[in-house]
Amino acid sequence: MILVTGASGFVGQSLVFRMLTDNLKVRVCVRSGSFFLSQKVNVVQAHSISGNTSWYDTLKDVKVIIHLAARVHIMNDKTSNSLDEFRKVNVEGTLNLARQAAEAGVKRFIFVSSVKVNGEHTALDRSFTESDDTYPQDAYGLSKMEAEQGLLGIAKQTGMQVVIIRPPLVYGAGVKANFLSMMLAVKRGIPLPLGDICNKRSFVYVGNLVSLIMCCIDHPAAANQVFLVSDGHDLSTTELLKECAAALGVKSRLLPVPQKIIEIGASLIGKKNVSQRLYSNLQVDITKARELLDWEPPYTLADGLKATAEGLFL
Repeated sequence: MILVTGASGFVGQSLVFRMLTDNLKVRVCVRSGSFFLSQKVNVVQAHSISGNTSWYDTLKDVKVIIHLAARVHIMNDKTSNSLDEFRKVNVEGTLNLARQAAEAGVKRFIFVSSVKVNGEHTALDRSFTESDDTYPQDAYGLSKMEAEQGLLGIAKQTGMQVVIIRPPLVYGAGVKANFLSMMLAVKRGIPLPLGDICNKRSFVYVGNLVSLIMCCIDHPAAANQVFLVSDGHDLSTTELLKECAAALGVKSRLLPVPQKIIEIGASLIGKKNVSQRLYSNLQVDITKARELLDWEPPYTLADGLKATAEGLFL
C-alpha cells in the first residue's frame, strides 16, 4: 500500500491517477474525499497536519509514503507567511508523520520539497546541483530545508529510507497562480513587454515530476538521496511565452522593452519580486537522476505546454 498526502492538490491528482493506471494500491490523505470517487482509492480524511496528528491507523499496511501536503506561500498574508506557521506543517507535521511511519514499518518516505531549498537564483548557465550548499531565501524554503534535514536524520536513526525531490515551478493542466495568468494573457492576445528577456529558467511539467516520483517508489539507488527535477530544457521568459503561444495556437504579442524599464515599472506598482522572476535565472541540473536512476523526462516542453493549453478549455 502506498500513502499519498496532499492527494487532491495539483501534483497529487496527477500522481494518483498515474498510480491507479499502473494498478497500484493507493491510500490518499485529503481534507475532502469527494474528489476521489474511484473504488480503487482508499480515502482517509485529515483536517490538519501538525506535530500532534495521529497517523497510526492511517499507516496500517503502508510500505511507501509520498508526502506532498505542505503549507505554501500565501501572497499578501503576513501572518500566514510567518516562519512559525510554515514550520507547523512543513517541519513539525512532516517529521511527526515520518517518525510514526518508521515505527509502523514503512520502508520508504518520498518527500517532495522545493528548489527554493537551493535558493532563488543562479548565474546564467550555472545550474543548481544536489551537492550545492543550501541557501533558502524565504520562510517556505527554510521550512522545506529543515524538513529535509530532519528526514535524513530520521533515516539514519531508524533505517527507513528517505527520498527527497526538489522541483522548480511545476506546470500542467490545472496549474494556478502566475503560470495560469501568463497563459491567459497570451491566449487573449494581450501585448506583453517581455520580448527581449535573455535569462534561462528550468521548469517541470507535472507529468515529468510524476514520472520521477514513480521511479523513486522502488528504485534501489534512490534510497536516502536528493534529486533535482526539470524538463531538461531551460529557456528564457521570452522563449517560454513564444512556446505558450504556439501551444495555444495564437500569435505571440511581445514588445522588446528594456529590462531596466520593466524593473522600474514593477517597483513603482509594488511588483518588484514578480519582475525579478521574469528576468532572473534559475536553472537546475538533472544529471544525477539521469545517471543514478537511468531516468529521462518522458514529456517534452511542447508536450507539457500543449496539455496545459488544452486544460484552459476544459
